[in-house]
Amino acid sequence: MKSSNIPLILAIFSMCCFICSAHNEPHDYLDAHNEARAEVGVGPLEWSPTLAEYADNYAKSKIETCEMEHSGGPYGENLAGSSDPEMTAADAVKLWLDEKKYYNHETNSCENEECLHYTQVIWQNTSHVGCARENCKSGWTYIICSYDPPGNFVGDKAY
Repeated sequence: MKSSNIPLILAIFSMCCFICSAHNEPHDYLDAHNEARAEVGVGPLEWSPTLAEYADNYAKSKIETCEMEHSGGPYGENLAGSSDPEMTAADAVKLWLDEKKYYNHETNSCENEECLHYTQVIWQNTSHVGCARENCKSGWTYIICSYDPPGNFVGDKAY
């Protein structure tokens, strides 16, 4: 390989890394969450490096199987998976927010428990979030967000 090709190769590599990480930065997760929270009058979340590290460790443990299984840890948790290797933070949060139609705020109930991802996003007592994204060996994408304090306590309203 000619040494004159090295800058070109480095530029292409850098561009690929940028494309892979684009739209999956902390602000991408926060913006999507906080827009939904503002709609219902709940304060914004802050990014937590501790929660992000927890989420990252768990996501890495799922690279082999991409199994949508909760960690069972001390935090609230939302999972998303997709066969689209380009799934972004906003895509994952949108999946959770699409459950809004199943939540009845007046009765504080979900249709068939299909709003629990949504209520975790907007849970009024939650103040911090940390998320991670991994591409699994199967070609699927795995996204996890961890929340503290957790939400979805029976009998408590989301907001």
